[in-house]
Amino acid sequence: MQALSRYFSGSFLFMVLCLAFCYWLQGWKGVWIGAVLGVMETSLSFDNAVVNATVLRSMDEPWRRRFLTWGMVIAVFGMRVVFPVLIVSVVAHLGPIEVFTMAVNRPDDYAAHLVAAHVEIAAFGGAFLLLVFLKYFVDFEKDVHWIHVLEAPLSKVGRLRMVELALALAVLAIIAGFVPAEEQARFLLAGIWGLVTYIVVDGIGAVFGDEESATEVAKSGLAGFVYLELVDASFSFDGVIGAFALSNNIFIIAAGLGIGAMFVRAMTIFLVDKGTLTQYRYLEHGAFWAIGILAAIMLLSTIVHVPEAVTGGLGAGLIVLALISSILHNQRVRSR
Repeated sequence: MQALSRYFSGSFLFMVLCLAFCYWLQGWKGVWIGAVLGVMETSLSFDNAVVNATVLRSMDEPWRRRFLTWGMVIAVFGMRVVFPVLIVSVVAHLGPIEVFTMAVNRPDDYAAHLVAAHVEIAAFGGAFLLLVFLKYFVDFEKDVHWIHVLEAPLSKVGRLRMVELALALAVLAIIAGFVPAEEQARFLLAGIWGLVTYIVVDGIGAVFGDEESATEVAKSGLAGFVYLELVDASFSFDGVIGAFALSNNIFIIAAGLGIGAMFVRAMTIFLVDKGTLTQYRYLEHGAFWAIGILAAIMLLSTIVHVPEAVTGGLGAGLIVLALISSILHNQRVRSR
């Protein structure tokens, strides 16, 4: 219990401060909404913590601390307040200050604009996460497979240069064919920018390190840090939009989702320090399959509505199955 408090005491303190802030804004109603959003964000983001751990374990201690300090500020205010404002600003052709003022004074109008930008949000986040998924599995040097019938062929395809990008572009083109005609250009443009963003972040690491993928190692502290923040943003997009079903106050939404983000970061550090990914060899695979599912659902959500609970449930289910498979593997190894 004492060991757990070392990792999660800061998260609980942050939660108390955020809920106090929610009470100041809207009384006990604000506290309830903030708590619900925090629980939802935490429970639906365990796969995010596992993915974070794959990068963070290669970072040195200073960058881990920055991930929990600067990264927390960026996650709460940057990705859950500023970034949605910038998206609405670009899509609605309004100034960022004008959009922020709208979010504070006319939250219903802001929510309507944010929902209207769903195509761009889903295409950008889905494309970025799709490339994260493909970069992990499309690797001909990868010799550990969980779902062998799927992962082994993907690994062999990795001998072809730039095949991940080709596959991602093909997926975007196919889905775009089913998107309403008036939204196809917006979908493709946002999706391409999602791919470009991943390539740029991956390239930053290549400048400072070797030629391995940023998914496997944090080639530089900066590259790994930016990569983690973008993954977090992609995970949080649907949560930000879905939160408007509970509240139209962007500060309560940021506080509630920020509680979840803080607990996810604490889980990430816990997984890294305890060597959980090494002990359970398929856990990482499960997390990246969850990312692939999330990417697919985000892209398909431009055609059909998929409840956030389904997305989170599938991700959590894959993590649990991967954990069980890892435990069974460890038992087989010990029994030999």
